[in-house]
Amino acid sequence: MTAPIQDFAVEQLRKHGYKLTQARWAVILTLAESPSPLAINDLYQQARAHAPDLGLVTVYRTLEILDSLKLVRPVHLMEDYHGYALATPGHTHHVVCQRCKSVVEIEGCDISPFLDRVREETGFHITGHWLELEGICPNCRTKDSGRAEPA
Repeated sequence: MTAPIQDFAVEQLRKHGYKLTQARWAVILTLAESPSPLAINDLYQQARAHAPDLGLVTVYRTLEILDSLKLVRPVHLMEDYHGYALATPGHTHHVVCQRCKSVVEIEGCDISPFLDRVREETGFHITGHWLELEGICPNCRTKDSGRAEPA
């Protein structure tokens, strides 16, 4: 993740009246440094490099705050757990590699016809959605075959 995402997260925390504590900064920085979503225990272990006194409960509380401000997104991973990744502003979805767990955010989506059909069939007023795709990333495909496959 890039520094602007970290800066945005810090700005949003302050804007909503939260202090930037060492623990919160450690969680944000650890998520920003990770190329893939982190399960809570992994996040906790890695964030302790930035804040040695960090407690697991503090990680949970920090994730709750970041989630309420839409600064992190849970990402479902194939092993029946989910990890967290910093969220970029706006409406995005994820493509997750089944092998290396790398995640790419994709912006926008046009599933309006599908949502209209769901609304008609169920009577629900749809207020939001979450879309996550899985597959094998180009790097893992290259490792598997020894050569890149066409996209």
